[in-house]
Amino acid sequence: MANQVIVITGASSGIGEATAKLLASKGATVALAARRIDKLERIAAEIAAKGGKASVHPLDVTDQAQVNRLIDDVVSQHGRLDVMVNNAGLMAIAPLSLRKTDEWDRMIDINIKGLLYGVAAALPVFETQQSGHFINIASVVGLKVFSPGGTVYSGTKFAVRAISEGLRHEVGGKIRTTVISPGAIDTELKFGSGHEDSRNFVVDFYKMAIPADAIAQAIAYAIEQPHSVDVNEIVIRPTVQDF
Repeated sequence: MANQVIVITGASSGIGEATAKLLASKGATVALAARRIDKLERIAAEIAAKGGKASVHPLDVTDQAQVNRLIDDVVSQHGRLDVMVNNAGLMAIAPLSLRKTDEWDRMIDINIKGLLYGVAAALPVFETQQSGHFINIASVVGLKVFSPGGTVYSGTKFAVRAISEGLRHEVGGKIRTTVISPGAIDTELKFGSGHEDSRNFVVDFYKMAIPADAIAQAIAYAIEQPHSVDVNEIVIRPTVQDF
C-alpha cells in the first residue's frame, strides 16, 4: 500500500471517506474526489493531521470532462496512478409505477456512466504503466433484484458487475479489476429517494447496517494482494441480512 496513488470518487462521506482514511493510514496517497469540497477538505485535513497524504479534487462523475481532468491532475501531481476506486453512487428507491424518470436518469448517469467515465479516463494510464487496479462498487442488489422499489437501482448495479467482468476479460493480465458488493452499510446512500414512503422504508431497513469501515477493509485487502492475485469480487453484508 505504501506510496501507491489512489483515486476515490464519492469520497466526501460513507464508504469513500472510510476508505480514504484507512488507505492513507497505510501509507497510500489518496486523491479525494466529490462535489462537496468542504467535506473533502475536512477529510483531507484529518488525514494530514495523522501524517497521511491527501489531495482534494472537485468532481461530478456525470461530467466526462471533469473525470478526465481529475485523472490528468493526479498523474501530473504524482507521476502515476495505481488504483481507481469508482465509488460514487445514488440509490433512489421507488416503485416503477411512480415513473420517477428523473431519478432513473440520475442513477444511470452516476452509477453506470460515471463508472464508465472513470474507466475511460484511468485505463490509458494503466495501459501505459502496464499496471493498475480498478475497484468498482456494486451492491448485493446487483446479485438479486431489490423489490419493491429497487428495480432501476438494481439494474444499475447489475450493470456495474457486467461491465467489471467484461473489463477484466479485456485488460486482465496486467490490470486488476475488483467488484465490491455491499449490503446494508451505514452511509448517506439510504437517503437518496425523493419518494417519502420509499425513503422511510429504506431508512428502517438500514437499521441493521454495519459501518462503512467494513467495506474499506475489503478494499484494502484487495489492493494489498500481490500483483499476481486479482480478487474479482467480494460480497459483504450484515450477518442478519438475508439477501
